[in-house]
Amino acid sequence: MSTTLISTFFPLLCYFAYNIIVPQLEKLRPSLSVIMNMQRRRWVANAALRESPFDAILSGNIMGSVSFLASTAVLLILAIFAVFGQLPALMAALNSASLHRVYSVTEVQLHLVVMLTMFVLAFFAFTLSLRQFNHFCIMLGAIDHSSPISDEEIDAITRMNALGAKNFNSGIRAYYFSVATVAWFVSEWLPIATCVATILILAHREFFSSPHRTAASAAIIAARRQQERKL
Repeated sequence: MSTTLISTFFPLLCYFAYNIIVPQLEKLRPSLSVIMNMQRRRWVANAALRESPFDAILSGNIMGSVSFLASTAVLLILAIFAVFGQLPALMAALNSASLHRVYSVTEVQLHLVVMLTMFVLAFFAFTLSLRQFNHFCIMLGAIDHSSPISDEEIDAITRMNALGAKNFNSGIRAYYFSVATVAWFVSEWLPIATCVATILILAHREFFSSPHRTAASAAIIAARRQQERKL
């Protein structure tokens, strides 16, 4: 297998590998996403105690962000289809601007298919996330405030919110790894280096960043406060 072919598929493989491996690592060390799921449960539990549009506003803000990124994915998909129609012009531009590299039509077409796949995956992840956040809003609005809510219902509503966040993160990662597909046009090795750098940055953000430490501190403080109330 040639280096060009490996570098073409490498961002896509890294995307799938990251989504598979990280959940396993989260069993050993809680990630930022896991910690924020604790805050999601607190949100649902507190929302059950108040009757105000505050929670609807928060949900709407989240859904607006997801909708924007889903729309952006559609535009990127259409842009790649447009590039297929202008392939001769693209080949001429690449051959004139490349750094001592010769592109073949087949290689470029295959790489465009990989780029298209990345943005399609992002689109489906964002639209699924949007649908799940919509379900979350319905479940949140269906809470009966006339009687105490059960822990089971809180957990179910929290899981729906967490699923939306999980797919949102998956779409964001597709955007991150798609940067490496753009780097392919510069060098065969640059996508691999870009993917490795992307993985390191994402892992740092999830497990070792300042937001991770801050969210963990907030979760610990909230847990202590809840324990004090029980005593």
